[in-house]
Amino acid sequence: MVDSYTLRASHCNPCLRFFTCLVSYSFLMLLFIESPLSFSLSQTFVLPLKTQLISPGSLPRSPSKLPFHHNISLTVSLTVGTPPQNVSMVIDTGSELSWLRCNKTSTYPSAFDPTRSTSYGPISCSSPTCTNRTQDFTIPASCDSNNHCHATLSYADASSSEGNLASDTFHMGSSDGSDMVFGCMDSVFSSNSDEDSKNTGLMGMNRGSLSFVSQMGFPKFSYCISATDFSGLLLLGESNLTWMVPLNYTPLIQISTPLPYFDRVAYTVQLEGIKVSDKLLPIPKSVFEPDHTGAGQTMVDSGTQFTFLLGPAYIALRTEFLNQTTGVLRVLEDSNFVFQGAMDLCYRVPINQTVLPRLPTVSLMFQGAEMTVSHERVLYRVPGELRGHDSVHCLSFGNSDLLGVEAYVIGHHHQQNMWMEFDLQRSRMGLAQVQCDVAVKRFGVGQ
Repeated sequence: MVDSYTLRASHCNPCLRFFTCLVSYSFLMLLFIESPLSFSLSQTFVLPLKTQLISPGSLPRSPSKLPFHHNISLTVSLTVGTPPQNVSMVIDTGSELSWLRCNKTSTYPSAFDPTRSTSYGPISCSSPTCTNRTQDFTIPASCDSNNHCHATLSYADASSSEGNLASDTFHMGSSDGSDMVFGCMDSVFSSNSDEDSKNTGLMGMNRGSLSFVSQMGFPKFSYCISATDFSGLLLLGESNLTWMVPLNYTPLIQISTPLPYFDRVAYTVQLEGIKVSDKLLPIPKSVFEPDHTGAGQTMVDSGTQFTFLLGPAYIALRTEFLNQTTGVLRVLEDSNFVFQGAMDLCYRVPINQTVLPRLPTVSLMFQGAEMTVSHERVLYRVPGELRGHDSVHCLSFGNSDLLGVEAYVIGHHHQQNMWMEFDLQRSRMGLAQVQCDVAVKRFGVGQ
């Protein structure tokens, strides 16, 4: 889920503050662990995550949250308040303000009840948190009738969420917890309330001052997602993985001047080129550089499923990929079918064909690093889409222009089996190809 500066619309996203007392050691979250594991302070702290298939509208989206038909949501379970209440939050590196639904209804039975928590406290609109730390919200924070700091989130699909900033004690595993700032939302509208009701809220992980990682103060975090079952791990803090291949680093780009279409708190890198197999596409470097309005930045986002390129880059990729697959795959000749409104290069594959032919790789080239997409990740089988006895597979890169998105967005589908490290202290992103299911085992979990 990327922030709203990339679209001609407005939105603001969630944030949180967490465990400053734990900054001195790593904080490990892993997928598919049966129960929370806690260790001594000299060891890592393990918190279970789970994956969840969600459909559009399951959570309110920012205008630049691409309108996917399906997406994979990583959720974390924790407790909030005194006495503690169980909540489930979607983790999103493209959002800032973390929030919980605070108004339980028959439609949304999963909610946090602030009246039951003795440690809950609203944030006043005159506090530094409200006046200074909400600067990256695209809809300015306001003052309600009780002098509380009020946040309004609006979304491209007509979903919305609003409520007050507050602080309360958040607990993970057996920790004592720590007070953190979040949005306590008493009004949430979603176009898919059935799916939305499954989670209590959202945990923002971008570079904003009120995001989860900013409030916790961790110098870096990493994650690795399996290419087979979306299991994997999220590691907060220093990794020091001596068994892993060295990471290649590329700078994270920051600008101080606000621009209309540049998200200053996103994880932004500089895309320098694209290769199909070993052929470098003839795309001028200027195509990859943001213009004077900020349009054209390249964001790495775990909350977006696929990768989207601006028109000139997408057309060059589409043309070369089509050329290299001529005679290998049968093109779907249907001009009316555009998967997710942005992917218009699709193929017909016989249903009984279990293995795809050898496909060209696609490599995204950055300063000092390269991300190569290969094998089944290059194409995506469209669920439920059939043409006679053929299934439909589409190139897993989309055209941002068709969605009105003013940015390049690198989604988690192309981050599978990659160790992704976000080094906030040194303002850089590191990556290396890794078998993520093996990485999970190396941490001694999931066995």
